[in-house]
Amino acid sequence: MNGDLIVTLIIVFCVVLISMSLHEAMHAYVAHWLGDDTAQRMGRLTLNPLAHIDPMTTIAMPLLMALAGLPPLGAARPVPFNPHRLRYDEYGMAMVGVAGPLTNLLIAIVGGLWLRLVIGFGAGIATDIFELLVIVNIGFFVFNIIPWPPLDGSRLLFSVAPQPLRDIMRTIERQGLFGFLIFFLLLFGFISPVIFDVMDWIIRLIVGTSLF
Repeated sequence: MNGDLIVTLIIVFCVVLISMSLHEAMHAYVAHWLGDDTAQRMGRLTLNPLAHIDPMTTIAMPLLMALAGLPPLGAARPVPFNPHRLRYDEYGMAMVGVAGPLTNLLIAIVGGLWLRLVIGFGAGIATDIFELLVIVNIGFFVFNIIPWPPLDGSRLLFSVAPQPLRDIMRTIERQGLFGFLIFFLLLFGFISPVIFDVMDWIIRLIVGTSLF
């Protein structure tokens, strides 16, 4: 493993931890703001990465994708909340769900504009860090907004879905990690080109060029 790759993996690891901590903390803060203290009682109302890490989806998955030369995608342990204690019912659930991905989008926009207007695209560690900051956070935004339980987009879809579809989504979510593995193993290969195209389109809007 060459030195450049080691540096890239270290940057990806650090960016992932920071980005996912902010992502999950915003879920918890929004749920708390809407009246549910479940996340606070379970120690998830924090920016501490150790409270949010999932070994597979937060660490292994992004690093393996980076090793494969792919844009890193990932997720953290879902923040627990009680939908019955949230204000605005299903719409409260949707607000909690989109808070995380929108946080990643905001991080990417701020980092991308800083890269575009201040740092530039010359060689250097600062450019590498901000390029990966944009790529990772756009990846997390696009991936987590997919409406498959327990990904965050499912909260948004659930708020407007008819009852039969809600029942199916509840069944998938009850499967936990197994339900996520079904999605990743059976469906991800088919939709991944679309995911990467959407990521590239958003990145071009922010920084003015492709970073892939």
